[in-house]
Amino acid sequence: QGAVKRQALYACSTCTPPGAEPAGICLACSYECHGTHRLFELYTKRNFRCDCGNSKFKNLQCKLLPEKGKVNSGNKYNDNFYGLYCTCKRPYPDPEDEIPDEMIQCIVCEDWFHGRHLGAVPPESGDFHEMVCQACMKRCHFLWAYASQLAVFLLVGMYLPVPPLTKANSLEDEGIVLKVEESEEQKKEIKDSGVEHHDTKEEKQSEQFNEPSTSSGCCSKFLQKFPMEIAETTSEFSFCKLKELQSKPFAKKDTATFWPSNWRSKLCTCEDCLKMYSELEVQFLTDECDTVLAYESKGTSDQETERRDPLMDTLNSMNRVQQVELICEYNDLKTELTDYLRRFADEGTVVKREDIQHFFEEFQSRKRRRTNRMQYYCS
Repeated sequence: QGAVKRQALYACSTCTPPGAEPAGICLACSYECHGTHRLFELYTKRNFRCDCGNSKFKNLQCKLLPEKGKVNSGNKYNDNFYGLYCTCKRPYPDPEDEIPDEMIQCIVCEDWFHGRHLGAVPPESGDFHEMVCQACMKRCHFLWAYASQLAVFLLVGMYLPVPPLTKANSLEDEGIVLKVEESEEQKKEIKDSGVEHHDTKEEKQSEQFNEPSTSSGCCSKFLQKFPMEIAETTSEFSFCKLKELQSKPFAKKDTATFWPSNWRSKLCTCEDCLKMYSELEVQFLTDECDTVLAYESKGTSDQETERRDPLMDTLNSMNRVQQVELICEYNDLKTELTDYLRRFADEGTVVKREDIQHFFEEFQSRKRRRTNRMQYYCS
């Protein structure tokens, strides 16, 4: 299938020991091609294609797909493929580590980290859904602008408070115009220039509402007051949510950050931001289906579908006569197969592929003979 969007991966220390090139294998190959090897689980990785049997495996050919490319250039590897995790580069579980500590996966680099090595105390596991590690926060520095509004857990003093509005600013926001007295010198300049100062209050209001503003003053103040809400409820405003957030004071710390389940939907998707995501190779941040939670939910749904009885689904799609015929055929197959396999159990011999093929050939032959002797009459 090529690079799978997200899948469970394994590394084989038998085929790729320390010092060899890192390689990852899929779940199916872990059973079929590496069943007796020493494997360790990598959990899920995004956009990865199974390496089993390619040039990284000197003496192994993939049993499921022998014709594989020599290398998967799109795959990304880290120390996890050697069984090492976190900034401390230790295995998990670590026999020398006596401190009970939960490991958390970064959604950007997909490495796993001890909670005590994140620079911040993680909140309770049920209070957040995703984590971005310290190194990835440095690389994706734009996330700090969002952290002040979206992050689940904030250290004391991590973000600078927004300065309170002054009296003049608050009056201006309410649309109240402060009257400023002109000095005698200003009045004299206006009189000398022949311009009379006779605008009425009604004319000023008409000018304010009817003429389009060439500055972004009013819109900027309105958007500063409701930046995230406007972006979510209307498409008429084409502005960058990130720039609005960056215009406010915020601080960066050398820590990891923790995020709620729906935080990705709050990220800006304007043209400039999409270009930035592409340059940083984090386009997946705007994809809700990229999350591990979405992956697990899909797996649960697929398992429920697999647990459904295919025989009952087939029966429900048939009429009464077809249902009776199918049940009779199923019972005949079940009875004959049980009797056939009982002989192997009594003799203590292994059932081979050739035995099963022989059974079905005989079963089909007997079925044809019964059908040929059967006669149907119409009343």
